[in-house]
Amino acid sequence: MRTMEFKMERRGLLKEGERVTVTEGVLPSNYYYTIDPSLAMSPNIPFRERLMVKEGLVTGIIENDRGFYVTVEFEE
Repeated sequence: MRTMEFKMERRGLLKEGERVTVTEGVLPSNYYYTIDPSLAMSPNIPFRERLMVKEGLVTGIIENDRGFYVTVEFEE
């Protein structure tokens, strides 16, 4: 299992227990992932830590002063 955190801008876009798919984006020295359809975005991920599967399960949503953070588990 691999766990990743994504930043979500608004409340209610995702729910715990929901299955999600991600799209991979490429930067010059990193990857980033977006939960489809543009619901939340990951931080930059180094090439050596590339995500090998594109579907996961939302395991938690946390709200703090900086916004909403979604935790997704991927079976790698």
